[in-house]
Amino acid sequence: MSKPPTSYKAALEYLHGYLSRYTALSKQEFDQFLPYIEIREFEKRTKVIDMGEVERYLNIVAWGLVRKYLPVRNREITIQLASEGHIVHSDLSFHFRTASSCVIETIEPTVFFSVSYENLQEAYDLFPKAERLGRLLMSDLFVKKDNRFFDQLRKDTRERFLDYVLSHPQMLQRVPQKYIASYLNIKPETFSRLKHLMRPGRKGTASRE
Repeated sequence: MSKPPTSYKAALEYLHGYLSRYTALSKQEFDQFLPYIEIREFEKRTKVIDMGEVERYLNIVAWGLVRKYLPVRNREITIQLASEGHIVHSDLSFHFRTASSCVIETIEPTVFFSVSYENLQEAYDLFPKAERLGRLLMSDLFVKKDNRFFDQLRKDTRERFLDYVLSHPQMLQRVPQKYIASYLNIKPETFSRLKHLMRPGRKGTASRE
């Protein structure tokens, strides 16, 4: 989603299209799922879930922006930046009903389409297509996590920087630089230097060309 929807109706239409990318859903089938979906709103810099809490929800960002991070000693390691159309939740806590080891916090005012753990299990029992949809969504998440993990191993700092900023140019305006640097496992001063080199007219530009 390139920009926020203008209404909840538009957001629900987007959600229908988003889910239909994984498995074909008629309007009637989508309407059957709607009672299981909650719309949740959060102000900027709200902790959606904190360490030690049990994650109740699987969330799709309708509009807004959140980050998921791990507090490690005196640092916060960003492990996900989720904007419109992305799934975000404390994975292990949600699926295994254990205490969360991560924090999810809004960067902007944010609206989620959320499905509680209990509602998801009920939908799986009642609708065969819901179980298939859930399986495909989770498979997609695991593939993306694997790809990110391997990118961290095989790509150098400059490649990771370029891959991200060229594929997510809007995030440079929306996300504090320190969060992106943490997400990419790049030192803040190195990130600043690479960002500076991308400015038009700079010698030694960081572009791919």
